[in-house]
Amino acid sequence: MTVQQRRGPDRGPKGRALDDVALAEVRELLGHRERRRDLLIEFLHLIQDRYGCLSAAHLRALAEDMRLSQVEVYEVATFYDHFDIVREGEARPAPLTIRVCESISCMLAGAEHLIGELAAEADPMTVRVMRAPCMGRCSTAPAARVGDREVDHATSHRLLAMARDGDISAAAPDYVGLDAYRAADGYQLLQKVRDGVLTTNAIIEIMEHAGLRGLGGAGFPAGKKWGFVRGYTGPRLMSINGDEGEPGTFKDRIYLETDPHRTFEGALIAAHAVEAERIYFYMRDEYPAVLAILRAEIAALEAAGIVKPGFIELRRGAGAYICGEESAMLESIEGKRGMPRHRPPYIAEVGLFGRPTLNHNVETLWWIRDIVEKGPEWFAAQGKPGHQGIRSWSVSGHVKEPGVKLAPAGVTVRELIEDYCGGMADGHEFKAYLPGGASGGILPASMGDIELDFGGELAKQGAFVGSHAVVVLSQADNIREVTLNLMNFFKHESCGKCTPCREGTEKLVTLLKEKGVPNETAMRDLETVMRDSSICGLGQAAPNPVNHLLTHFRDDL
Repeated sequence: MTVQQRRGPDRGPKGRALDDVALAEVRELLGHRERRRDLLIEFLHLIQDRYGCLSAAHLRALAEDMRLSQVEVYEVATFYDHFDIVREGEARPAPLTIRVCESISCMLAGAEHLIGELAAEADPMTVRVMRAPCMGRCSTAPAARVGDREVDHATSHRLLAMARDGDISAAAPDYVGLDAYRAADGYQLLQKVRDGVLTTNAIIEIMEHAGLRGLGGAGFPAGKKWGFVRGYTGPRLMSINGDEGEPGTFKDRIYLETDPHRTFEGALIAAHAVEAERIYFYMRDEYPAVLAILRAEIAALEAAGIVKPGFIELRRGAGAYICGEESAMLESIEGKRGMPRHRPPYIAEVGLFGRPTLNHNVETLWWIRDIVEKGPEWFAAQGKPGHQGIRSWSVSGHVKEPGVKLAPAGVTVRELIEDYCGGMADGHEFKAYLPGGASGGILPASMGDIELDFGGELAKQGAFVGSHAVVVLSQADNIREVTLNLMNFFKHESCGKCTPCREGTEKLVTLLKEKGVPNETAMRDLETVMRDSSICGLGQAAPNPVNHLLTHFRDDL
């Protein structure tokens, strides 16, 4: 018997054949752009935006054009929620997508009812209705998005009317553009820094004295971070984390939709301090209006000669909460799946493209100008006794006046409700609260006088302030149902890299869905394993709501 007889009949070359038409379309779309590996996600966006999906033929063509393996392109494309993969023989998605947020604040505002109405009324041939994680519009819940148009206080009637009328493009609100910002003395501080009037060491000292901390969730002192990055041999890079995906958080969106150049100026000062060769601004795809603003204002900065072309490079996320974790964000910027790295080494030493990297949250950078101009003592004194600084609190849930509230570090949730939000909404009594979004846990109203800040009594209760996202719950809410909503979010957003998080979140959801009192022993075992063994903060913090459900809300079991 010959070798060919043993193998069976020759069916031709293995793998997906290259479609010449698809290859021509991809090359026309990419144009003269450099075919760099780190631009893979940007190129996937171009195809998705043009054709409404990522067909197998286009993915094959993109792999050919970039000289990558098909599996490399496919594994990245399938990792992110906002890419629609269509294989041969499969139907393309409807030409228009309506996304409805189902995260905690929107759940409280009736998202399930809205989704049900849309599913019953929308024509599936023309409109696809999808559930979506937090859209960062928690104070105007329920939130939705028709195409690229973000919608507050959404109703099915309004959403379907917008779909019918083609009212689906991103709409940027009025904001302070470059000319108006410079007219109010904007970028004068940056010039002083560049001219050496204000030295890097002086700025670092100011940041440390002010007590400015990372306001994306970790709370690491900003000045110390600059010092660490400067201590490693260059060349160095900088990244800005705009992946504000923690349920209940929307402060960064508000700042970028109103006064984006405060963040830009802070970023350029920080980049100068660590001698970064380039800034990568990573912005979540859930914010199409912010993306439009950033594109326009980066171009304005370049045209004005404030930055060289390409010094600030905007990178667009694609729907992955895990990319809020700094190392996962760097992986995404490099064009890969957004999976957290093992640490050490930390990104200050080995970060983006293997270089020492300074990473900051949007709000952290936003405060730099005010701190330097008004003095570190001014900023530090804004906090309550024993706490430094003023904070931007994203408050949503059952309060009369939700929104971003400027309040001191160390404020209590009861003070936020009564002094900043006009009290509880009519008919609602304060029952519980999330002090730091989905990750921060759930505490009862009896603990409503705990001072909110990094560490302290809040940490002793197994909770944290994180991104300063406060969601207020009332007697109308069952905490087991709230916990299930949060755990469903974590299950969906787990990157799957480590077993404790991947399997633990799924199992906790299963246990919470069981009828009757859940298996507390199993839940506590899962909690321990996830905290001790997960690679990153997602898996380590995901059990917080379950822990507090079992500890403080046994009547809701």
